[in-house]
Amino acid sequence: MKNMKRKNILVTGHLGYIGPHMVEILTSSKDYNVYGCDLGLFKENAWEDFPPIDNEIICDFRDLDKEYLENIDEVIHLAAISNDPMGDLDENITMRINAEGTTEFAKKCKDAGVKKFLMSSSCSIYGKSEKLDMVESDETEPLTAYAKSKIYVEESLMDIADDNFCVSFLRNSTAYGYSKNLRIDLVVNNFLACAVALGEIRIMSDGSPWRPLIHCRDIANALFEFLKADNSKINKQIINVGHNSQNFQVKEVAELTKEIFQDVSICFTGEAVTDSRDYRVNFDKFTSLFPNFKFQYNLKSGMKELSEKLMDYEFDSDDFNGDQFIRLKTLKKNISKIK
Repeated sequence: MKNMKRKNILVTGHLGYIGPHMVEILTSSKDYNVYGCDLGLFKENAWEDFPPIDNEIICDFRDLDKEYLENIDEVIHLAAISNDPMGDLDENITMRINAEGTTEFAKKCKDAGVKKFLMSSSCSIYGKSEKLDMVESDETEPLTAYAKSKIYVEESLMDIADDNFCVSFLRNSTAYGYSKNLRIDLVVNNFLACAVALGEIRIMSDGSPWRPLIHCRDIANALFEFLKADNSKINKQIINVGHNSQNFQVKEVAELTKEIFQDVSICFTGEAVTDSRDYRVNFDKFTSLFPNFKFQYNLKSGMKELSEKLMDYEFDSDDFNGDQFIRLKTLKKNISKIK
C-alpha cells in the first residue's frame, strides 16, 4: 500500500552524474520516500560516497515490474546512455534503451498507477540551429543518437499523457559542475580537468559553437520544482531548462578556465575544425512558469567550485586519461551488462 503521508518517488539513474544531487534534495525535504533504480555501471567510478537513500534496487529500469511500480507515486527519469560517442559506437544500444526502453517503461508506470513522470530531455535536440535563442516550438535538428532518442521519447510520451498521468519534458542545458560521481566528458568539466591535470586547455573545435550551460545541481533543483508543481501547470509541457544569461561559446568557457588557471595555455587541437552542434537557447518559458526559481550556480561560481574540488583531489594526468571519469570508457568495459 502506498504511503499516504509521504510520497514515494522513484529516481532512475540515481547513481549517475545528476542522481546524487537529486537524492540529496529529495531526502532533505522530508516529504518523500526516495527510491532509486540504477544498473550500477558507474557506481564504482564515484570519487565520493553516495548520499543515503531509503530504498535502492540495482537493476535495469526496463526490468522493473508492475508490482514494484505500484508502490511508486511519481518518477524522475534520469537513466539513459548519456553519451554522444556511445551513440556513434552503437546507435542501436542508445535507441533501444533511451527511446524504446523509456517509452515502454513510461507505459508500465502509467498502468501501475504512477501519477507524474518527469522526463530528463536535452537541449542537444536543437543540433545546429539556423537561428539564435531557440524556443520549444522551433524545429529541432537532432544530430546524434542521444538527441534522436530524446525526440523519440518526447513524441511517444506526449501521446500517453492524460489527466491521470502527468508527463513533463525538461530540455536541460548542457550540464557541468561538481557531483559525487564526476564525469569529465562534458565541455566545462573537461576544460577544468585538463587545466588541472595537464596544464593546458584543449579545444577540439574552433571554439565558436554555442552551448547553453547549467550546473548539474540546478538540473536537480529544477526537477524538484517540477515535482512540487501542480500537474495542470506542467502536464504535456516541453520546457527548456536553463537561464538566458548562461549561453556561452566554447571559446568563452576556455577563457573563463584561463581566468581561474592563469598559467595554463589554450590549445586548438584541430580534431574537429567545425563542431556541428551549435545552438543558443531561450529560457523564457521556464522563467515564466517558475518565476521564483533561484539558480544555485552561474558558470563562474560552478567552475570555481569544481576547480577547487579537482585540486583538493590532486587530480592528475592518470585521472584525466583513465577510465574512472570518462563515461565512454566505462561503457565499453561494461558493454556485456547492457542489453
